[in-house]
Amino acid sequence: MREILGRRRRLLSRRGDGGPELIGAALTFATEWQWPVLPGVAADRRGGRSRCGCPDPECTVPGAHPFDPGLLAATTDARMVRWWWSNRPTAPIILATGGRAPCAVSLPALPAARALDALDRRGMRLGPVVASPDRWSILVEPYSLEQLGELLYAQDFVPGSLRFHGEGGYLALPPSVTAQGGIRWERAPLPGSAAPWVPGVEAVVDAVVEALTRTGVSAPEM
Repeated sequence: MREILGRRRRLLSRRGDGGPELIGAALTFATEWQWPVLPGVAADRRGGRSRCGCPDPECTVPGAHPFDPGLLAATTDARMVRWWWSNRPTAPIILATGGRAPCAVSLPALPAARALDALDRRGMRLGPVVASPDRWSILVEPYSLEQLGELLYAQDFVPGSLRFHGEGGYLALPPSVTAQGGIRWERAPLPGSAAPWVPGVEAVVDAVVEALTRTGVSAPEM
């Protein structure tokens, strides 16, 4: 059992460029955690520069979004997941947020690192945190648009750089590699068969806004 858990930890934590790492992680998300996933657009590295493989030359999340298939195709079916990544072994793993899956609150990487340090000093419990080169995403329990609207309305100040990945949204998961760089766990899930625990969105937004305000971090629009 220890050997199996150790292998799963390596699959979930290791940065890879395709192959067994991606398909193993995608199967864990889909079949063990019941998080619906689908393949994202692979990075296009022609011409000596990395760009998104989708038709949009101005894509704002290059290589980190669904295109073909679309987001509604996200599934927890093991056969579909194996088929996708057998045919597209370097495709990023895209989580369809909301519903049965976690949602997320994201902010630019530097303010996020400072905010997490402040939350650690407060003793706040966080679940997994996904890090891309420019943004970190804190996974939270699923929430409705109405719930989010009421929460934001109650805040005196909400940094404009906060983004919310709720129902109908998506998020690239480790160990994907996008046109912007690798996706990794800043706070990795504990290994095991059950889906990892995540906090409620209210606690995270309240704590992040307070942490950014108290530490004097002005999170820029990004």
